[in-house]
Amino acid sequence: MNNEQSINQPHSPTPPSGGRGASLRAFLRKEFLHVFRDKRTLLVMFGLPIAQILIFGFALTNEVKNARVLIVNPSTSIESSKLIEQIDASSYFTVTHIASSRKDIEHYFRNNEAQCALILPEDFSSSTVSPPQIQIVTDATDPNFAKTVVFYLSAIITAFQQQSIPAGSIPMVIKTEIRMLYNPSLMGAMNFVPGVIALIMMIVCTTLTAIAIVREKEMGTMETLLVSPVKPLALLIAKTIPYAVLSLVNLSFILLLSNLVLDVPVRGSVVLLLFECFLYIISCLALGLMISNIATSQAVAMMISMAGILLPTLLLTGFLFPLENMPWIFQWLSNIVPARWFFIIVKSVMLKGMGLQDIWMETSILIGMTVILLAISLKKFKIRLE
Repeated sequence: MNNEQSINQPHSPTPPSGGRGASLRAFLRKEFLHVFRDKRTLLVMFGLPIAQILIFGFALTNEVKNARVLIVNPSTSIESSKLIEQIDASSYFTVTHIASSRKDIEHYFRNNEAQCALILPEDFSSSTVSPPQIQIVTDATDPNFAKTVVFYLSAIITAFQQQSIPAGSIPMVIKTEIRMLYNPSLMGAMNFVPGVIALIMMIVCTTLTAIAIVREKEMGTMETLLVSPVKPLALLIAKTIPYAVLSLVNLSFILLLSNLVLDVPVRGSVVLLLFECFLYIISCLALGLMISNIATSQAVAMMISMAGILLPTLLLTGFLFPLENMPWIFQWLSNIVPARWFFIIVKSVMLKGMGLQDIWMETSILIGMTVILLAISLKKFKIRLE
């Protein structure tokens, strides 16, 4: 009986092994096509690793490259000319200005035309009885950079002492005096606080604004809001004001903590600093609005914010790594990152005590970027409504 049932019971056809292999190949082919057709996936897989290798490979180094040096040379001796040539010939420094008086040093530092200065004495010569004294002045708002610059310049001066003497003669003795501008104690917080302000403003304003608006679209409540009597522009303003207020509150906490706990002063005008911060907040909000117009989901908005906004803020502002160490293409790209100009402004006002007349160019660039970003964001939002 059991044998008859087993005979009469239909057997399911077993697919040939070749059919399984063909199905697997077809499935793999389909997945590869999906990956290669998705430009965002390709960008994450290949674009980000290449960019990170280039950026970190050039930036993560203790070397100094093309640091701008001001030489104050009241002497006309052959020795001073040779020392200047030796400094300019190195890959670490670029002599941007040669002055005859030290009275303009502050001007060059305040205008960011020099990162360090080498002051030679009038009697800089091997024939002098007393050893000539050289003064090294450097911008210590970035303490790590300042210490590296002093080390490299001291090494070049030491090598010059050994090379500029005839064989068998007594080496030329040079005394070196070091002066750190704006940060004599080389506090790391001096460079850290302005970067943190730029980063937090970007996170709160850009990322959270983009996600909040995209969330309304995903939940289907954006259409309900748009058909309400409230105008679309007023709606956008209402969506962004809470994040602007929260950013100002965060800014107040950061400034208080940095001053009371970290001893980071605000040497310039507090009103000017708040105005520049508010201007940067508006540009970050405009970036968030632009991302919300592009993104189709909260996950996409988060990915665009992280890869396209936060990474450039970290890497291309000079906050973590010197821009001079990066390839020229990344130095050029840093010019279109609002955080780069804001970082320069905050350091200038907070640490150097500069006024609007000293940072008008950076402020104008930030205003131009803000206007352009707002215009693009509002135009794209209007197109989506139509």
